[in-house]
Amino acid sequence: MLLQVQTLIRYLEELAPKQLAFDWDQVGLQLGSSHGTVNKMLVALDFDENVLAEAGSNGVDFVLTHHPFICRPISSIRTDLPQGRLIAAALAAGLRIYASHTNLDMVSGGVNDALADRLGLTETEVLQVKGRQCFEKIAVFVPSGHEDRIREALAAAGAGWIGNYSHCTFQSPGTGTFIPRDGTNPYSGKQGKLERADEVRLETIYPAELRKRVVSAMLKAHPYEEAAYDLYPLLNAGKAYGLGRVGRLEQPCSLSEFCALVKEKLELTTLRLTGEARLIKKVAVCGGSGGDLVQAALFAGADVLVTGDLRYHQAKEAEAVGIVVIDAGHDATERVIIPLLCSYLRDKFAQDGYEAEVLASAVSTTPWKTL
Repeated sequence: MLLQVQTLIRYLEELAPKQLAFDWDQVGLQLGSSHGTVNKMLVALDFDENVLAEAGSNGVDFVLTHHPFICRPISSIRTDLPQGRLIAAALAAGLRIYASHTNLDMVSGGVNDALADRLGLTETEVLQVKGRQCFEKIAVFVPSGHEDRIREALAAAGAGWIGNYSHCTFQSPGTGTFIPRDGTNPYSGKQGKLERADEVRLETIYPAELRKRVVSAMLKAHPYEEAAYDLYPLLNAGKAYGLGRVGRLEQPCSLSEFCALVKEKLELTTLRLTGEARLIKKVAVCGGSGGDLVQAALFAGADVLVTGDLRYHQAKEAEAVGIVVIDAGHDATERVIIPLLCSYLRDKFAQDGYEAEVLASAVSTTPWKTL
């Protein structure tokens, strides 16, 4: 079955909802049409001329990046300048380019969880909480005998999860009444006469960002011409989302041993760090630029913060407060998400019967060289 662009975008936004991105961030479909199909896609950290060439040589028609290709509003597209030339070439090649950036940093299963997992951290928590997942409840009135079908449709759309339990619903029997009017095609009853039907009230919860999908799945499965249902906002506190993660090493180690671990897991030959040698037990991480989280890591009781793009004054701050900070590089602390994105999408395609292929970019987009 052919994969529609809009279906692929739905998968991406289920993982990393766009509304979680920072206000300044440019996420979502940045180039190309949201219509049509995807045959082969490429997952990369950035989009540049080398990634464009890689996409062309592999017959790719959709590129997913972490960093937005267009990160600031543009007033002109000049093909004699690098960005304009790249835009023109991408459009000529028929590429769609989609970015998941700070929204992918914030969510469970995103960049920071990938980095924490790569370093073997356990008991991980969000380092700097920005908010919590919101929930809603749907209550739908179903003719007796159809409740299982509706329950399955709701569960398949992502409703009914409480912790690690799925298909969590409550149902109660009752009697529904209605009068079919002119122009109706009722499931039961006759036009102009009051109908009393044995019905079940079926209710469950779902993450607020899945509302459209849940309601659509319910309506598609419902036998009535006009389904009766209610939606309620809830005050239940869901999973926290935010920047960075903090967790524990399974075995405490020295700073030199931990640096060796970071280099091995992130495939690096060099590191920058500030701070004194100590026993490392608790570790904070933030993919990309996390120098602003020095105080958050300190307050969380971390012995070390692993991040990238550490500035001079941030390093001085860390030195003053007595926390070790390892600058492993912006790209090295974020490219850990690429294999996880590939796995997530391949599983989604296989589950729903789509034939699209997912490739992980082999291009290193880092601008840095070490002498």
